[in-house]
Amino acid sequence: MREELKGPEVEKVGVAVVMSEGESGEKIYNVFLLNLREDIMEGIIITSKGYGQNANTGEKVETSVLRHSLEVLLPNEAAKIEPIMEEVFGLANEYWVSFWVDGKLFDKKFVFVPETISEENMKHIPILGEKGVMIM
Repeated sequence: MREELKGPEVEKVGVAVVMSEGESGEKIYNVFLLNLREDIMEGIIITSKGYGQNANTGEKVETSVLRHSLEVLLPNEAAKIEPIMEEVFGLANEYWVSFWVDGKLFDKKFVFVPETISEENMKHIPILGEKGVMIM
């Protein structure tokens, strides 16, 4: 790819899946966008989808593509993107994030590979004050 066509490198932005407990003790999982930058992210667009193979049948599986938008995400702030169901943890879960900073467009694809979203892989995420799986 020609160098002038590449956008600026995305740094200090992450996506995290966090587990919490519902009112009746059930596990609830939510996906968050994390801005660990020193500047404001604006005009944020996120697409999410899951894809892979059914472990039992080998059949190709794809979820619907969901689209989300956020107007602004301040420095060292997090925003909930969507809930996620345990049934899709066996798939690759992709989040494509695009945003503007100072008139420049940034975008990056974050992929949770199959089976990485699990309680064993969860670590404390300081910005959220909760345990989860985060990719940067």
